[in-house]
Amino acid sequence: MLMVRANLDSSSLTGGETIAKRTFKLNRTHFMRRLEKLQKANSILEFQLELSKLREDLLEPKRALDLFQSEPFDEITYQSASLFSQIEQMTGSKTLLRGQYYLARLKKSLSQKRYAPYSDIDLNRWQEYEDVITDSLWLFDKRDSSGAHLGWYWGNFVPQIPRQLMIRYTKKGEWVLDPFLGSGTTLIECRRLRRNGVGVELNHEVADAARKLIDKEPNENGMKTNVLVGDSKEIDYRSILAREGIKSFQLAVLHPPYYDIIKFSNLKEDLSNSSSVKEFLSGFGEVIRNLTPYLDKGRFLVVVIGDKYQQGEWIPLGFYCMEEVKKHDYCLKGIVVKNFEETRSKRNQKELWRYRALAGGFYIFKHEYILIFKKEKHL
Repeated sequence: MLMVRANLDSSSLTGGETIAKRTFKLNRTHFMRRLEKLQKANSILEFQLELSKLREDLLEPKRALDLFQSEPFDEITYQSASLFSQIEQMTGSKTLLRGQYYLARLKKSLSQKRYAPYSDIDLNRWQEYEDVITDSLWLFDKRDSSGAHLGWYWGNFVPQIPRQLMIRYTKKGEWVLDPFLGSGTTLIECRRLRRNGVGVELNHEVADAARKLIDKEPNENGMKTNVLVGDSKEIDYRSILAREGIKSFQLAVLHPPYYDIIKFSNLKEDLSNSSSVKEFLSGFGEVIRNLTPYLDKGRFLVVVIGDKYQQGEWIPLGFYCMEEVKKHDYCLKGIVVKNFEETRSKRNQKELWRYRALAGGFYIFKHEYILIFKKEKHL
């Protein structure tokens, strides 16, 4: 018995005629033939009639044998929401010329793939990537706690950040560097997204805890996630890469201490123990200098950083770090503002901090920056 290869929500096209986020598995050959029949329409009326028949067949897979059950099955997978969105766009066309334009775009998405040189996103099917954020304001209700992710470590960042960055700026199988690994968030996401990763952590106790946490994340695809103990200002990346048989990284994600807001250790090499903003920025610059030769040209470096107050004055630490990175021939591609609702230090103290803000004339930090740079030159 032949299986129906459509996966549609049973409530599709009821009420507001919405299509769930499901997947179609169509016979590419027969679907393209139906589109070519549409292309031969001589009037907008004929075009709309053929389009209506196609739409109905897609919603009734048991009837549309050519699309869903014909053999041999030349399979093409398409998100139903995206497909129906494009069909609705064609349906709303007022002229045959406009309808044919949208039709040609749909055919192209079925027959050709087009990628940016640094990601697996198929630009001919860009409508399908609804979960990829392209706005400069990122609002997350809460930290993702699925899989091996835990919020046990002071100053760790939400997994949604490295997830978004890896999807946008890497391909499966490429290498990601995190010079401030902390609890291992980046490497957990590497395993989930089929990327390889190297994380450097100064504190050996934190590194040991990160290894254990990362190892709790399933690794069916055999990705390499290496946790190294060392100082990112001095660590020998050449030897690290040589051991893996590669020459470079394709993405660097940095989440450094926000100067001295949290003291992460008693180690003098720890940037959180810097005696001044100037010393902090000098050390941060050394981290950038040390990794830059091992990041591919045309690829991305991202810094997640926030500002701070010092003796009643706002210290724009994020922008200071931005200028430090630019000294190393990076081009600033974007500044994303990401919200956070509370920190561990302010947890259950909202009213107290609101009073302090009113009394002191300052504002409570509710955001941090995601600074996105592109490496423009070989150094």
